[in-house]
Amino acid sequence: MPKEKLALIVGAGSGLSACLTQRFLSEDMQVVLAARNTHKLSTLCNHTKATAYRCDATNQNEVELLFSKINKHFGDPDVVIYNASSRVRGPITEIKPEQVLQALTTSCFGGFLVAQQAAKRMVPRGKGAIFFTGASASIKGYPKSAAFAMGKFGLRGLAQSLARELHPKKIHVGHFIIDGRIKKKLDETSADAELNDRSLDPDAIADVYWQFLQQPSNAWAWEIELRPNGEVF
Repeated sequence: MPKEKLALIVGAGSGLSACLTQRFLSEDMQVVLAARNTHKLSTLCNHTKATAYRCDATNQNEVELLFSKINKHFGDPDVVIYNASSRVRGPITEIKPEQVLQALTTSCFGGFLVAQQAAKRMVPRGKGAIFFTGASASIKGYPKSAAFAMGKFGLRGLAQSLARELHPKKIHVGHFIIDGRIKKKLDETSADAELNDRSLDPDAIADVYWQFLQQPSNAWAWEIELRPNGEVF
């Protein structure tokens, strides 16, 4: 009996990552989650068959150890999704450089470290997928959001470069621009309800990740933008 395919989600949380977890599990895949704080994943793991590991994606040694542990217990992942990011807001004249450095390291450098470890395992096998979660800031630099824009622009550049390098090696690389607010559980107020009506449904986003993964290799995309119909371009 062939082993179940394995998905690894790095930078996992209770929002989109939870929906991705449930979507992949519904397709009879195993799911491993990684985050700096695994306590926030306890509810998700208790309600699913997902396994969580602690990992700081900005630390090379921890990322290498994460992939080694996964290989030992499950085998190498077939799909790796990088969801981690860090947002720092403030005027350019006031924002603290050390906070900007941390944001860049999380949003961009962590993506490189995770993708490198994934590629080292996928390239020899000649198969696999590496997906990156972007944001509006991947293509639009907003005021007082320089750090987030730099990090997400950099992550998009990484994804585009890797797509050109790895697609010929049969590794599917994808960048997902989530252009809008992701819907959360409705609050009681009508204002929150109206806001949710203009937001992206995380289950629908997870469906798109799955559909992207199913693309035939002779018609691969490397990027897709997702937004609710009420979101301006």
